[in-house]
Amino acid sequence: MSDSAEHVDKPEPRWQVILALIAVGCIYAALPPWFTVGPTWLLPVLIAALLIPTVVTHRMGRHSVNHALGIVINAITTLALIGSVVLLVTALPAHREAPLVLLRSGAELWLTNVLVFALWYWRLDGGGPNVRDRRREFGSRSFVFPQMQIEKVERGRFDVERWRPGFVDYLFIAFTQSSTFGPTDAPLLSRWAKVLTMCQIFISLSIVVLLISRAVGIL
Repeated sequence: MSDSAEHVDKPEPRWQVILALIAVGCIYAALPPWFTVGPTWLLPVLIAALLIPTVVTHRMGRHSVNHALGIVINAITTLALIGSVVLLVTALPAHREAPLVLLRSGAELWLTNVLVFALWYWRLDGGGPNVRDRRREFGSRSFVFPQMQIEKVERGRFDVERWRPGFVDYLFIAFTQSSTFGPTDAPLLSRWAKVLTMCQIFISLSIVVLLISRAVGIL
């Protein structure tokens, strides 16, 4: 077995996901109070309170509990994101906030949208990271990544014989979908991925269109 194959067979690193969750909490705490659901400290505290047992259950091998806690964290961050976007939408017609504050808040919510849905894709694809580690299957069950479109006889040439997506791959999908308002290099296979993608694009489009309309109104 080659060194690259041995490396791929190792469990997915979780530090990238932890950093993404911490970033979501920090971004949300940086929002103005009138764009947050509840106190600005509430979401970061909830993320921290749930992140600790999530890491512990992963270390203990309690995969079903770990998966359930991950779903709960994702659901809470998604609800907070949707609530903040609704508050942003309702604040625009009133022209109460300074343009720079609106622009900064919109950019923060757009970035939060990318991180939140990247976490969803990572958490749900192929049954979740724990299931993917156990199966050690090539590629993805929900997305057609470019590596999966390489002919089997050519995979050794590109060093992707036993390739599996990691969090950065899902983050790239979320970023490009929020930027282009549609799938790019990784077509969607599963229905849950299509539903989540529609939600992500709708949120991103709402933020971008509303901020553009506000900017045009200022000019």
